[in-house]
Amino acid sequence: MSIIDQAKLSSLIHQKEGHLTRELLLSPGGFGLGKVPEKNLPDATTQMVCGFCGTGCNLNIHLKNGEGVCISPTTEYPVNLGMACPKGWEALSVLDSPDRAVSPLVKKSPNHWEPVDWDSALSLFTSKFKAIQEKHGDESVAFLSTGQMVTEEMAFLGALAKFGMGMVHGDGNTRQCMASAVTAYKQSFGFDAPPFTYQDLEESDVLVFVGANPCIAHPIMWERVMRNPHSPQIVVVDPRKTETAMQSTLHLQIAPKSDLPLFYGIAQLLIQKGYVDADYVREHTEDFDDFKAHVRDYPLERITTETDVSQDKIEQLVELIHTGKRVSFWWTMGVNQSYQGVRTAQAIINLALMTGNIGRPGTGPNSITGQCNAMGSRLFSNTTNLLGGHDFLNDRHRAKVANILDIPVDRIPAENSLPYHKIMEGILAGKIKGLWVICTNPAHSWINQGQARDILDRLDFLVVQDMYHTTETARHADLILPAAGWGEKEGTFINAERRIGRVKRIKRAPGQALSDFSIFKLIAQYWGCGEMFSQWSSPAEVFQLMKKLSAGQACDFSGIEDYTAIEEQGGIQWPFAASETEPPQQQRRLFEDGRFFHENGRARFIFSEPTRMPEAPSEQYPFVLLTGRGTASQWHTQTRTRNSDVLRKLYPNRIYVEINPEDAQKHSVQPNDLIFVESQRGRLKARAFITQSVQPGQLFIPMHYEETNQLTDAVFDPHSSQPSYKCCAVRIINE
Repeated sequence: MSIIDQAKLSSLIHQKEGHLTRELLLSPGGFGLGKVPEKNLPDATTQMVCGFCGTGCNLNIHLKNGEGVCISPTTEYPVNLGMACPKGWEALSVLDSPDRAVSPLVKKSPNHWEPVDWDSALSLFTSKFKAIQEKHGDESVAFLSTGQMVTEEMAFLGALAKFGMGMVHGDGNTRQCMASAVTAYKQSFGFDAPPFTYQDLEESDVLVFVGANPCIAHPIMWERVMRNPHSPQIVVVDPRKTETAMQSTLHLQIAPKSDLPLFYGIAQLLIQKGYVDADYVREHTEDFDDFKAHVRDYPLERITTETDVSQDKIEQLVELIHTGKRVSFWWTMGVNQSYQGVRTAQAIINLALMTGNIGRPGTGPNSITGQCNAMGSRLFSNTTNLLGGHDFLNDRHRAKVANILDIPVDRIPAENSLPYHKIMEGILAGKIKGLWVICTNPAHSWINQGQARDILDRLDFLVVQDMYHTTETARHADLILPAAGWGEKEGTFINAERRIGRVKRIKRAPGQALSDFSIFKLIAQYWGCGEMFSQWSSPAEVFQLMKKLSAGQACDFSGIEDYTAIEEQGGIQWPFAASETEPPQQQRRLFEDGRFFHENGRARFIFSEPTRMPEAPSEQYPFVLLTGRGTASQWHTQTRTRNSDVLRKLYPNRIYVEINPEDAQKHSVQPNDLIFVESQRGRLKARAFITQSVQPGQLFIPMHYEETNQLTDAVFDPHSSQPSYKCCAVRIINE
């Protein structure tokens, strides 16, 4: 090679200018950023709430020419205090996926969809659903909503479907995560009212986590625990030795689904030892004497037998509850996703009530919410509640809502919707022919997946409205409507501690994708009920309607002026009524005055006998399968997290199963072996991960993988209708 050729080659390798060179160049980002690529150099910032989990962290969105280019956590926001988990850092990247739905798609043949314009799509939507209703009645069409849209869109969807389109039945995926906690709070307190504020995580001297793994499921909440200056005792009640259990000072590694008798036994010991706050019980509760009689049947000997927990550990927890000055109880899916989740949640509530650990800093029976806007869904999706936490069965409530919305009262159904599983059963029975699925993915997430997919295929017409056209549910759709995602729309979320936060449009939705709000507005026009929603001109205007709907309710936030006020005050927790004259404090908890939402102002002790595990291990299926959160970088069905290159590198891409070394040896399973896990409903292949985290006789598979719910059993809590994802009988077969 000549000297000239070598010089040319060297100049190609070591170019000092050019497209790639400029992309690699880092420059000071400003606005609190370090060095960033020049293409991401911001010229302004704004703030908004993250769109992943119910923690409700606030993020600084760094803008370039009005579009979000990068993210940093907001330091002064009272939720995350300058922290963000991996999902929050990657919240923008998942918007740029090639899997985004960019135009309406109509199924032309199996596995083949063709793009159409919005007019064709909405004309088809309207004609199909109307034809089904005309032939089979209003109850033949239903919708499935979500806990991940902004509250204003949830309210619009619920009002459009039920008041405008005449649907009777609609539920949401909040049924899969929070229904048991909701029902427990309603029955015990008189309203769905999580009492806590995140500051309680830093003010407790004893924290009891039940079926919760905040280390990875809610890492920012766990960081708040780590900031606690009181050297708290951390108790974990969980069958697995989770990441949180590994950090605990006391781990009660109970037998699966033995938590309800455990808490009854603890209540009995508290009573027996005289560790009850008798004044609080007398002044603020009812039915304690009946509860006291009930738990007499749970002596310590029975509890140790049923839970597989030693007498010493149970007594240790009882003493911690007694000696702790500020004891808080926290639970999540390990309690809620159970065939007896409501009563278990109420057993936790009962412990807080009987010891007076409620209404004070660092106390409370506190349910940790899953989705970013599950609380918004609980109040405003118009599914299990009439808008604003009202009751479809209450004449006065229907009249109030009709008056605020200026619609005929007879447009509001006077009956409750079927819950999620009954909607699915209605499809199976041929009674529901059309289904509209919005921002959720039941073909992945619904229990007993094989049956769920068969059910979806039985529909005459399935519409999926989502930001991605590749979800498992979209593969079954007759019509796909492309929706904008978080960061491409306006509105509010309500987080786990009842804090209302802002969401903003900081990017353009791709192609022809529209915000869900705009899609609902168009559907109202095509359906012929647009005039009914003339007040619903923008999310900001709908927020004003929501304020009026909340007035007089436990969730009253009529005192919030507008979106600007929310942003200026670092989010605002409900309640905040218009009658309040002072700006709300940033950290507020409920029941400080000992008054609850029942008419007599008292909380209720609610209890019943535990029920047997519906599908216990047997000789044929000897293992109990546990499911749950995998890593901090995965989220639910991975619809979004799998669209981040960074997040995909932080978790195992292939499904795995945790198995105890004792069982692995017994079944000749080596680390990383591919084995089959089989239930009566299905079979999957997973890589074996041998670990002491699970006890002998138990297996654990993360819920995020598509195959997991091939195994789970369609069993439901009788009070909340929430699926019992957490235990079923399985066996393993070597490949």
